[in-house]
Amino acid sequence: MFVDHVKIYVKGGDGGNGMVAFRREKFVPNGGPAGGDGGKGGDVVFVVDEGLRTLMDFRYKRHFKANRGEHGMSKNQHGKNAESLYVSVPPGTVVTDEENGRVIADLVEHGQKVVIARGGRGGRGNSRFATPANPAPELSEKGEPGQELNVILELKVLADVGLVGFPSVGKSTLLSVVTSAKPKIGAYHFTTIVPNLGMVRIDDGRSFVMADLPGLIEGASEGIGLGHQFLRHIERTRVIVHVIDMSGMEGRDPYEDYLTINKELEQYNMRLTERPQIVVANKMDMPDAEENFKVFKDQVGEDVKIFPISAISRQGLKEMLFAVADLLDETPEFPLHEVEDEETDATVLYKHEAKGEDFVISRDDDGAYVLSGYTIERLFKMTDFSREESVRRFSRQLRGMGVDDALRERGAQNGDTVRLLKFEFDFIE
Repeated sequence: MFVDHVKIYVKGGDGGNGMVAFRREKFVPNGGPAGGDGGKGGDVVFVVDEGLRTLMDFRYKRHFKANRGEHGMSKNQHGKNAESLYVSVPPGTVVTDEENGRVIADLVEHGQKVVIARGGRGGRGNSRFATPANPAPELSEKGEPGQELNVILELKVLADVGLVGFPSVGKSTLLSVVTSAKPKIGAYHFTTIVPNLGMVRIDDGRSFVMADLPGLIEGASEGIGLGHQFLRHIERTRVIVHVIDMSGMEGRDPYEDYLTINKELEQYNMRLTERPQIVVANKMDMPDAEENFKVFKDQVGEDVKIFPISAISRQGLKEMLFAVADLLDETPEFPLHEVEDEETDATVLYKHEAKGEDFVISRDDDGAYVLSGYTIERLFKMTDFSREESVRRFSRQLRGMGVDDALRERGAQNGDTVRLLKFEFDFIE
């Protein structure tokens, strides 16, 4: 089974908690704070493995969560950092954030790595909060929560040359003849349900990867038939080989087929029309093929180079393959995704967006004030509410962020309920 589109959940490991501890050694009078920091949580890292050809593994495991860091210990001992969780993906995988549709990474080369979800930093122990005014603080931080998100993985086949055309025009037969690939071949529509790849090696020593892709039909750019599944895989190809059935056995007009396929490519993604295209007139060994070929040649004009071939009898293949190799030599790579204002190399592009607002105030149906936002929720999760000093520090942080003033502006009165995540507080003047 070929899987080329899955949604998974990834979460970086939480940081370890900082510790509240004090020195207890003999002969050390007035021993100060000695609580260590927590360790950093593990990252979730995607690694390209050229041995994988499909996203099948993600059908059975969809949750990937890195380990949390070790908690801080007494005697100022730092908790151990957690190891990163490495997840193997096939080359050609595009990783997209489900929430906003942003492309996080485009993974194409073997061994390429990208951090998808970062682990949280460890919380600080009480020795980090000692000051001349408070030399023995009973105050520590919990570990920062790891980043979590749902991502969509799309596999876009890595091939230099893509065979396009209506179902049953002979694409699979052509691939099986010029490469050692063994695609399933049959005289019915949509024999090819998944992309087949093969390596073509020509007489002068040049070689390239050719992909036989599922057949296109009218309306494919709107998802009809195998539309989007097909078009997703042609995005990476540098040269398009357009195969047309010249025999007209199925009652279709070769010229109409030619126009329809090009229209579908253009409607799906305008950039596909930038790809150089070679037109291959297949099944020239069939009756009526010669007459149809002459008519077709007149219709498309002299600007379009057409190669008459027969995949079955192998006539015309050598000339066509040399033309494809020559085109590849002069055709650059087409970047799949462009990211503005960002330095990227040819292999990876990804960035983690700036976080949202510090806090947002809204109202619940029962009149309670609801606080939300990346910064305030992070501070809340890192506060140890079992210790009075930590609670006071959290209160000072909110005041410093302007939460108190913002609540007053929204009309909060003494005794009103304020919610943050699943917890409730009373607003006190």
